[in-house]
Amino acid sequence: MPDQQDIRKTVVLTGASRGIGHATVKRFSSAGWRVITCSRHPISEHCPWEAGPEDHVEIDLGDPENRAIGIEEIKKRLGGGPLNALVNNAGISPKGDDDERLNTQNTNEDDWKKVFEVNFFAPIMLARGLHDELALAKGAVVNVTSIAGSRVHPFAGAAYATSKAALASLTREMASDFGPDGIRVNAIAPGEIDTSILSPGTEDLVGNIPMRRLGKPEEVAKTIYYLCTEMSDYVTGSEIHINGGQHV
Repeated sequence: MPDQQDIRKTVVLTGASRGIGHATVKRFSSAGWRVITCSRHPISEHCPWEAGPEDHVEIDLGDPENRAIGIEEIKKRLGGGPLNALVNNAGISPKGDDDERLNTQNTNEDDWKKVFEVNFFAPIMLARGLHDELALAKGAVVNVTSIAGSRVHPFAGAAYATSKAALASLTREMASDFGPDGIRVNAIAPGEIDTSILSPGTEDLVGNIPMRRLGKPEEVAKTIYYLCTEMSDYVTGSEIHINGGQHV
């Protein structure tokens, strides 16, 4: 029987197609991990790792029934083996007809529900559904929250912000509940990160960031990786701010 250290590690990652998720796929893949990705869409033709197409699971995280089917498919891919890490990165933030921020007064009920299904319910349902595999590996869960979860943000909508605040609280609850099984649960809260989906006007916020620049997706990916490895073996229930000091 091979030594546990010789077994290739596996991470399940949601929201891998661009930005932080894309950088995270590359970070884990370059370290030799097997990366199982999940999204509503087929794997991108610009997939950065060779096993991408065979290790991609199409799941609509906002649909409870389809989500349950997707979890079973992931379990089948794992074949009863250990899961070293689950990264809940997928998130949605709807905009208005003119791409404006939706606040508490003009966000319709259906949009509130869609946002919470993807941003809040999907992380806990995935973690619960993959609990046994995570426990086998004494694995880690990383939930991606946001700076918008702790303050009113000029671009992130109210539904997105409140779902991320709820996810931060959920992270603490999960750390308490999953800890006895050897599973660590942490969160990262990115600030303004330089991706292709930046809202117009984001550059104007740089003057209020102590480091006077936007963050890079690769910098966020490195922190996610840290939280999934033995370097953070005694870290759980934490939320790490990755924002150049914007929260201070």
